[in-house]
Amino acid sequence: MPDVVMPRLSDSMEEGTILQWLKAVGDEIAVGDEIVEIETDKANMAYESDVAGILTEILAQEGETLAIGSPIARVGNGDGAERSPPPHHPQKEPAESSETPSDGGRPKASPVARRVAKERGLDLSQLQGSGPGGRIVKADVEKAEPGAVAVATPPPAAVPEAPETAKGQVNYEELSKLQSTIARRMAESKATAPHFYLEAEVDMSRAVEARVRIKGAAGEGEVVPSFNDMVVKACALALREHPRANGAYRDGRFELYSRVNVGVAVAGQDALVVPTVFDADRKGLRQIASESRSLAQRVRDGRITPPELSGATFTVSNLGMYGIDGFSAVINPPQAAILAVGAIAERPAVRDGEIATAHLMRVNLACDHRILYGADGAEFLARVRTLLEEPLSLAL
Repeated sequence: MPDVVMPRLSDSMEEGTILQWLKAVGDEIAVGDEIVEIETDKANMAYESDVAGILTEILAQEGETLAIGSPIARVGNGDGAERSPPPHHPQKEPAESSETPSDGGRPKASPVARRVAKERGLDLSQLQGSGPGGRIVKADVEKAEPGAVAVATPPPAAVPEAPETAKGQVNYEELSKLQSTIARRMAESKATAPHFYLEAEVDMSRAVEARVRIKGAAGEGEVVPSFNDMVVKACALALREHPRANGAYRDGRFELYSRVNVGVAVAGQDALVVPTVFDADRKGLRQIASESRSLAQRVRDGRITPPELSGATFTVSNLGMYGIDGFSAVINPPQAAILAVGAIAERPAVRDGEIATAHLMRVNLACDHRILYGADGAEFLARVRTLLEEPLSLAL
């Protein structure tokens, strides 16, 4: 009978953690059925079976971490002898979890939904999922009436009090796979990529006026591009004109990419996640806006997938919504650069020899000096500024 092995779900994945089995021993499986939810170095995602048959044995229990290629389950051909589950397997014991529904399997829910349900004391088996395949997502848990589907929880076990130090009590938190990957990649980036930084101030006054007109002309429910969407489009057009900014230094040579894929940094659940807007140079502002919002929501719901987090050739990180005027970002390796975007603020500016006010935005371009030299980076950033200061050009 064939083994189901830990799949490689991202280009940098070396191991994965079993979060939740979506099928129980004895269940019939078709090709494409979601059978297990796995935590990778980039996201949590459901793995779809590439074989059909009967799930005869689960080899890796929830919470176990295994290397790529390690067997995690076995699937039989359904000849009848393999249909009954092994008696030693704990997955079928109804007392294992208070979340076990009547069909013997755990409710399908995202990790974020499970965490919120646990915090609120809600029984997931009593909720109706609105996600793909009836999966319970964060919004389903938040809509549940408090106390209406509460699950009885035993009192927490006594935890020995942490010793007092000069810094007070010390508590430790284990990193998730995503947090561990971010820590490792950012440390590698600063250690291996010689960063240098270019700063500029962009007059966003015409962009502000253009967005007001776009918003006024938009129909009900129509997506209105944000200033960050304008920055993404401006970067995409500039990247098309400056190939090295859209490349990478790797293994002693330059990699120059034919596609312009812009990663947009999003604050996820205790981690920074960078989903990708593919072929951003070929898309209109409204399409970029719609895709960016959808990706950000999927990040917040814990439903983003590794393919949506891969393939970026450049990254935009915007902290302007937090009131940050400007900052320097760490390059997302192996990309050549990352643009850090600050808040738009009305400040004094000199126009035609007179002091006036303008909507100004500070940007900072971090460059990998191995591929993007000073003049190259400066020309790229100047082009981004020109495009943003003449927003009609973003429609081209």
